Amino acid sequence: MNRRFTWTWIAQCGVVVVCAFALKLYYSTASANQLRWILAPTTACVELVSGTSFEFETYAGYINEDRSFLIATSCAGVNFLITAFLMLSMRKLLSDRSKSIAWGFIPASVLIAYLVTLVANTTRIAIALRLQRMTAEVSWLNPNQIHRFEGIFIYFGFLLLLFVVSENISSEKTSGVLRQSFFPLLVYYATMLGMPLANGAYRRGTDFLEHSLFVLLIPLALILPIAAFRFCRQRRFPRMALRCQSALPSATKALPLMSPAQQESQRPTLTTISINHAMRENSESLSKGLSSRNSNAQVTSPHRN
Repeated sequence: MNRRFTWTWIAQCGVVVVCAFALKLYYSTASANQLRWILAPTTACVELVSGTSFEFETYAGYINEDRSFLIATSCAGVNFLITAFLMLSMRKLLSDRSKSIAWGFIPASVLIAYLVTLVANTTRIAIALRLQRMTAEVSWLNPNQIHRFEGIFIYFGFLLLLFVVSENISSEKTSGVLRQSFFPLLVYYATMLGMPLANGAYRRGTDFLEHSLFVLLIPLALILPIAAFRFCRQRRFPRMALRCQSALPSATKALPLMSPAQQESQRPTLTTISINHAMRENSESLSKGLSSRNSNAQVTSPHRN
């Protein structure tokens, strides 16, 4: 069997997909009491950032002091947790299928996705609290739509940031601008639209249609400018390199076309220079010795007579 599709690799893909679907199924029926493993630390972080106190109410969630804001099960961010886990795991599996990958990447992806989910949840809820206190209203969006827009924008922004960071610190980099830019988008669509459609969410009618439009358009508005910028930057750098090569002198261009023997004949080597220098010093010392001997002979010749 081709080593690119070993049984271990296929089993790892199966375990990742099963874990994602199992968590999605658990979240669809879980109450606030069963989600305290993520609601409690999220609320603690929100209290630390915003200064607002919350109290837990059974089967409802965490509510603030004036009972105007509720951190319910829909604010748990489990969908984002599933998306981040799938993106990290599948990116690891698809980056280089020729290498055997240890099973430890699965719990590592779960831990990283959980920590990033806490940060994303805290950011989203803190901004939602601030938006609730603002008196300005958007005429073409109602409060529920503003809340949905803010959630999708922040969650996908954090997902994109997580992907960029994982690309920079990993040795197995994905190739191509399209793959680098749209891989997180495909994972996000699969989690936020594919799984709900598989569970029959389309039966909710206009509510799900509105949700689908937000999910489709907002991430595209985020990722298309980034993809265009990266594409233009990659097109620009090769052109700059070609310009630098065309600006080189013609002699420098012609030098690689000469044979090694011709190149050596065009410039003296260090060995030739050192030999010439030594021969010049020997000739000068010899001439000095002859001149001193002649002068001594002229001085002593009268005494001999």
